[in-house]
Amino acid sequence: QVQLVESGGGLVQPGGSLRLSCAASGSIFSINTMRWYRQAPGKERELVASITSGGSTDYGDSVKGRFTISRDSTKNTVYLQMNSLKPEDTALYRCNADIRRQSYILVYTYWGQGTQVTVSS
Repeated sequence: QVQLVESGGGLVQPGGSLRLSCAASGSIFSINTMRWYRQAPGKERELVASITSGGSTDYGDSVKGRFTISRDSTKNTVYLQMNSLKPEDTALYRCNADIRRQSYILVYTYWGQGTQVTVSS
């Protein structure tokens, strides 16, 4: 089994910062791309940022220059540093990862349950 567990969400004032973490655990052989998504009530799910196993990153237009994705491969963990937060960043943030399990050949995408981020004064 493989699990992804997010943490670090909460309530923050506009202009503030939060750092989200997503740790993968279980019978993992390797992890390829890791991503952060978010979804606000009544809105479609949005890709926030992604990072490959080689460290290449990509960001959604709405977060460029404010959010930074990084990973610690030794800990199977991806981070999302969120600065200059705005009320429109309020959403449930979920991570996913393309993982090859031990003794398996195929790569599957696994999801975490999410962590809520609320930006409000």
